[in-house]
Amino acid sequence: MNLHRHPDLDPSSSDAVEFSLRPQRLAEYIGQVKVKARLDIALQAAQRRGEVLDHVLLFGPPGLGKTTLAHVLANEMGAPCKVIQAPALEKKGDLAAILTNLEEGEFLFIDEIHRLSAPIEEMLYSAMEDRKLDILIGQGPSAQTLKVDLRPFTLVGATTRAGLISKPLHDRFGMVHRLEFYTREELGIIAARSADLLNVHMAPEGAGAIARRSRGTPRICNRLLRRCRDYAEVKGDGTITAESADACLKLHEVDDLGLDGLDRMYLEALCGKHRGGPVGLRTLAAALGEDEGALEDLVEPYLMQVGFLDRTPQGRKATDHAYAYLGLKGSSNPGPLFQ
Repeated sequence: MNLHRHPDLDPSSSDAVEFSLRPQRLAEYIGQVKVKARLDIALQAAQRRGEVLDHVLLFGPPGLGKTTLAHVLANEMGAPCKVIQAPALEKKGDLAAILTNLEEGEFLFIDEIHRLSAPIEEMLYSAMEDRKLDILIGQGPSAQTLKVDLRPFTLVGATTRAGLISKPLHDRFGMVHRLEFYTREELGIIAARSADLLNVHMAPEGAGAIARRSRGTPRICNRLLRRCRDYAEVKGDGTITAESADACLKLHEVDDLGLDGLDRMYLEALCGKHRGGPVGLRTLAAALGEDEGALEDLVEPYLMQVGFLDRTPQGRKATDHAYAYLGLKGSSNPGPLFQ
């Protein structure tokens, strides 16, 4: 079993720069206003009663801050946070060892919790609900069940595929929150904050140029910021302007809407090869030579957000806006393109 702090949140890891950009307290966490308001009340109530925070399930597309928010909650409660990837929990003994070693009030963050195996998930039921762990000792007719009391703890689960979480596990979370895509204004604030932390001089227009292409996702915003910083240092005077950001992101094939090469290949396959659909995800994945899960998690959510794609029971269908974006003739007048 591999129990460790998430590499993105470990200052000693190779991605220490990314760690330095992550907010540590709820007041520093930009965006997700409704989720923050609900969590703030829950945090204050738990602190006043001297109790641990209720179990929390966070879901939404990748890069929206689920892992960061789990650590923020632990920091607000003044507690450490252990991190584990769900696929790393291979045996019941792995989970039993983690749960019995948790200190009172400690947080356990399980990423991609929908990938837990059924036997391990079932062990979590009594741990979350009754703070007890049922351990089977021996085999056959002589086997006995030993009940172990656990210290009060908070489980934070994160997933990009909420629909794959079983109802019994879902119902044991006291709070369930969906993280939304960020607005361009929020991403502009994130880009400016990250630039300050990286000691990068950036014009307000430069922050806007990056935010416009960040696909509503802070992780992408910070990644594009680092690329624009490199470009500004090599090709300019080190200041990220709208012009240098535009030139840098054009070099990286990221257009004004934040679509990259894979997004355009997806749309071209859907609109060109398959006449706008409906077409199955497996067929599209085969045509592009990509993994189905990667398309479903990384490409399609944003294409749906900007109004280029519909997911129907019959398959994927391109909208008229997608045809307009590609400069192809669609079935009707699509109206103004997404801005």
